[in-house]
Amino acid sequence: MLTVNFDPFPVIPTERLLLRKISDNDANELFFIRSDKRTMKYLDRPVAKTVDDAMELIGRITGDLTNNNGITWAITLKDDPKLAGTIGYWRIDKPNHRAEIGYMIHPGLQGKGLMQEAMSAVIDYGFSVMKIHSIEANVNPANEASIGILEKNDFVREAYYKENYYFDGQFLDTLIYSRLALKK
Repeated sequence: MLTVNFDPFPVIPTERLLLRKISDNDANELFFIRSDKRTMKYLDRPVAKTVDDAMELIGRITGDLTNNNGITWAITLKDDPKLAGTIGYWRIDKPNHRAEIGYMIHPGLQGKGLMQEAMSAVIDYGFSVMKIHSIEANVNPANEASIGILEKNDFVREAYYKENYYFDGQFLDTLIYSRLALKK
């Protein structure tokens, strides 16, 4: 059984970013990102309607962190502590040493290589510190940007599920990507 402990919270610096713990102070920025139709287009989750929706999400993230069932980082620019996005392992399958990665970034910061920078650091943390065996990503097949960044990070497509997910009055398809830890 995989054992993880996120106390103290692992802050991860990269060249341009600081990946830090999400707090209640991030609610307004998280609300903006989660209410933006461009950002939420392929996430197949309800769009945030109020800051309280963001606070509820922060509460779930904090609960998962406290129970060592998930970890989500706030993505910030090194010169700006304001939340610019999120990335993390929101579902950790401890018996199988597997974690599901999820990520999103402010629409004004897309296409600048920031998510690639964050993803590379979080993948490294997952394999080297958490000691997970594999990372999974569930993707809407129309989300070409997400598929591109996964493939750039050596994820491979494992499955294409037809109409396996019901959201907003329709059945949607899902792609499953994964990456295995490198064997030593």
